[in-house]
Amino acid sequence: MKIGYGPECHLRDVNSMARWACSVCDYEYNEEAGDPAAGIPPGTRFEDLPAGWRCPGCRVGKEAFVRVDEEEEVERNEEDNL
Repeated sequence: MKIGYGPECHLRDVNSMARWACSVCDYEYNEEAGDPAAGIPPGTRFEDLPAGWRCPGCRVGKEAFVRVDEEEEVERNEEDNL
């Protein structure tokens, strides 16, 4: 089975997609966009990435990523507008 394919992927709500930030280089993995350069299709959840997937920015593993909360992003955007 290919990652990100199958009926369950087509039923996912875009609003439930998350973003994950690399704690080393700040690269963001967006579940909605996937990682096409690495063959990861749009809609692939972070936890469904292969164990050997690496950050495209600095090559660290998945363990270096943290979930980006929407509330945190809103606060950051508000601070940028000050």
